[in-house]
Amino acid sequence: MYSTVKPLVTISATATDGRNGHTETEDHLVKADLSLPKALGGPGIAGRSTPEHLFAAGYAACFCGAVEFVQRSHKHLDSKPTVKCSVTVGPREAGGLGLIVAMRVENKAIAQAEFEAIVREAHEKICPYSHATRDNVPVTFEVVGA
Repeated sequence: MYSTVKPLVTISATATDGRNGHTETEDHLVKADLSLPKALGGPGIAGRSTPEHLFAAGYAACFCGAVEFVQRSHKHLDSKPTVKCSVTVGPREAGGLGLIVAMRVENKAIAQAEFEAIVREAHEKICPYSHATRDNVPVTFEVVGA
């Protein structure tokens, strides 16, 4: 089931030569030369990214912003969370490849139970990456508060 989205901003990127090529946003702000990792049968060229690098960085940044948004709504204005997003790729039972996401979200300025509620709200109600992965990609959380 899809929810209607009122467009506010659209970012476009183009990739050439798949996982062994190049990807770049239309505004040239994000650019990455790509290489398929050796673990997936590729050359694993040092200094090159994978789509999973880009997904992990994007999800970490987006989720951190969602947590900050919820923190502000709960009157926590002065502390900043830290989000580490780990993305794993591997074969699926149903065939093809799939992703697994593990998040570590930390803010030791907020009590553990309250911070867990903030992270849950950010995941369930705010972050568009969380909405996109829900019921399709397993996402687990390690939440570290005070």
